[in-house]
Amino acid sequence: MAQRLDLQAVLEGLLETGNVYFQPPENLKMLYPAIVYNRDFQNARFGDNIPYARTLRYQITVIDANPDSPILDRIAEMPMCTFVRHFTTEGLNHDVYDVYF
Repeated sequence: MAQRLDLQAVLEGLLETGNVYFQPPENLKMLYPAIVYNRDFQNARFGDNIPYARTLRYQITVIDANPDSPILDRIAEMPMCTFVRHFTTEGLNHDVYDVYF
């Protein structure tokens, strides 16, 4: 859990606000711009058929009314981060990234 809290702190620093949400409930009223993230995958490395290293992948979604948000570059520059897709809904731009952390 400490690792996820470290990621939370990094994302809050990149966004420069507290509008970072981990697996938010559907009834939560979010403030924008925002970052929503969740665990997505776990990569395991094996030795003698025993996992010796595991790395979690998180899916990070940047939600902003500005299609050219400066937050996008900050997220894209994170180590082990790749852009996945972009979509727009309800007048908000959603940019999705995968990051191993």
